[in-house]
Amino acid sequence: MGDILSQSEIDALLAAMNSGEAADIVATPEAVVKDARLYDFRSPQRFNREQLRTLENIFENFARSVTSFMTGYLRTSATIDVVNSEAIMYRDFNVALSSPCILAIVELQPLTGGSIIVEMSSNVGYAIIDRILGGPGFGLRRMREFSEVEKILLERVMLQMLNFLPEPWENILPIRPRLEKIETNPQFAQIIAPQDIIVLVLLNVKIGSAEGTISFCLPHLMLEPIMDRLYSRFSYDKRRKQDDTAVYREKLGEELERARVPISAVVGKTTVMVSDFVNLQVGDVIPLDSYTDSDLIIKVGTMNKFHAKPGINRGRYAVQITALIEKEEQS
Repeated sequence: MGDILSQSEIDALLAAMNSGEAADIVATPEAVVKDARLYDFRSPQRFNREQLRTLENIFENFARSVTSFMTGYLRTSATIDVVNSEAIMYRDFNVALSSPCILAIVELQPLTGGSIIVEMSSNVGYAIIDRILGGPGFGLRRMREFSEVEKILLERVMLQMLNFLPEPWENILPIRPRLEKIETNPQFAQIIAPQDIIVLVLLNVKIGSAEGTISFCLPHLMLEPIMDRLYSRFSYDKRRKQDDTAVYREKLGEELERARVPISAVVGKTTVMVSDFVNLQVGDVIPLDSYTDSDLIIKVGTMNKFHAKPGINRGRYAVQITALIEKEEQS
C-alpha cells in the first residue's frame, strides 16, 4: 500500500490539477507498480513462510530427541537434521517415491481430516535393521523387498520414534500419535487426494556410514483447524504461560518443604481388656507385639513411612531410619 498523502500535499495536487500541471506531479504507472509475481492457481499457497518455519522448529526439537535415542538404541553414531519444509501437492510427493519404500501411516489425535505419512528411505531402514541384528549398520547395495521380520523390526523402531513427537508439539496442541500401519508399496498408501496440499518436512539422517532421509507429509486439511497457532507469537505466549506455571509450582514446592508435619515412632502395639486397663498400677508391665531388637515404625501423620532403630544422639532419644516402607506395606 502506498504512503498516505498529507493535507498539504492534497491541496498542492488539487491546485496543480486546476492549473494544468497535474502531469508533472502524478507519478507514472511504472513508478508505483510493484514487481509482479507469477501465481499458480492450480497450486494455491496455503502456508506462509512463518508457519513453515514454526513446523521446522517443531521437527528440529523432534530430531534432537530422536538423535539421542538412535545413538543409544543402535549403539552407533547417529545424526538427524531438518533440511527444509515446503508446501506442495501430494501427487508431487507420491510420484517421487520408489518401490520398495518405508511408509508409516500415523494418526495424530485429536486432529482430524486424515493421517500423516512418515517416509523413511530404504537405505536408512536397511542400516537400522542391520544394526539391530548385530551388523555394522551398512545400507543395502541392491534394493529388495522387506521381509515380514524386517517389517516388524521397523515398526518397533517407528513406534519408539513417534514417542518423541508429542513433546515438541506441546506449545501448539497436545497430540497422541498412533501408528496405523507400515506399507512398503506406495500404491497401498493412497490416503490423500493427489491434488491436496501438504507440508513436506525433510530430515537428513546419518547412521554410521549410511545416509538417507525421513520425510513427514502433513495434509493441509488436517492442519487447517490449528493454522492460527502455527506462529511464533502463539508459541511464545504458550511458553510464557508454561513458564508462569513452572514458577508457581516452584514456589508451591518451596512452601510445602517448609510445612510442618507430625512424626511419631511406634515402639509396639498390644490389645488389653478395659478392666485390665482401668486397674493398671505403677510397676505393671504391658507386653507388646515387638522385640527389643525389632525395628520401630516411623509414622508421618497417620501414614507408616519408615523403619528405624532406637538410640541416643547427643543425650536425647533418637531413631535411625533403616528402610523405606513400600506402598503395599503402608496399606
